[in-house]
Amino acid sequence: MAFERITESPSKYRYLEKQSVLELLNGINQEDKTVPDAVSKVIPAIAAFVEMAADRMLGGGRLFYIGAGTSGRLGIVDASECPPTFGVPYGLVIGLIAGGEKAITNAVEHAEDNPMQGWNDILAHEPTEGDILIGIAASGTTPYVVGALREARKFGMLTASICCNPNAPVSQEAEHPIEVIVGPEFITGSTRMKSGTAQKLVLNMISTTLMIQLGRVEDNRMVNMQLVNEKLLDRGTRMLMDKKNITNYDTARALLVKYGSVKKAADALTE
Repeated sequence: MAFERITESPSKYRYLEKQSVLELLNGINQEDKTVPDAVSKVIPAIAAFVEMAADRMLGGGRLFYIGAGTSGRLGIVDASECPPTFGVPYGLVIGLIAGGEKAITNAVEHAEDNPMQGWNDILAHEPTEGDILIGIAASGTTPYVVGALREARKFGMLTASICCNPNAPVSQEAEHPIEVIVGPEFITGSTRMKSGTAQKLVLNMISTTLMIQLGRVEDNRMVNMQLVNEKLLDRGTRMLMDKKNITNYDTARALLVKYGSVKKAADALTE
């Protein structure tokens, strides 16, 4: 099958500058509604990868995300939210972006064009064969991501890719290609829109399911979340009250603060 860059196809919406605000918002919303259906079609591919990745992480492996531009930023967002949400150590899930930290907020010219820089960025973290790499690239052609996947696979890491074009180059380098075909963007080529939404949904699915597999969730609760602000302290207190049938809020809060997490406090009360 020949490679087709659907992400660059012309938008079906014309003369946007002549549309009203309401027309623009409705058009964007209509396009966004198609994204979950596109994601649902690749759930079997996501599941096959997550099952392999969970085994690696249970054995001590780390999860790397790598991307450029919007794709790289989405990986960093997902990686940065795992420690506070699930109580895992920083460094278990690592997000890398072409151009380094500066590129999180500012475009870095040609940072994504070096096919070896991605792998060099991974090497700085001393990877092992037990680690996992997900390459994120809406177009599926980003040299920084393609090269990193190629080298990581040769090294022995488990590899997956997330893109929005069929039969993309990035898919050829990954053991587990995930291609979410969302079609042309509302603004032609603006892959921060539907493609970015699709990538975010898939990353949410992958990291959340992995964390559940790693035992970081009980029932439907984030029992290992970090208590970094008053909102989370209150949430954790109420979780503990519900879990251990504690009727006094202050008593539950004191136990939560003492042990540092809902799970540790609940386990201590069970002993």
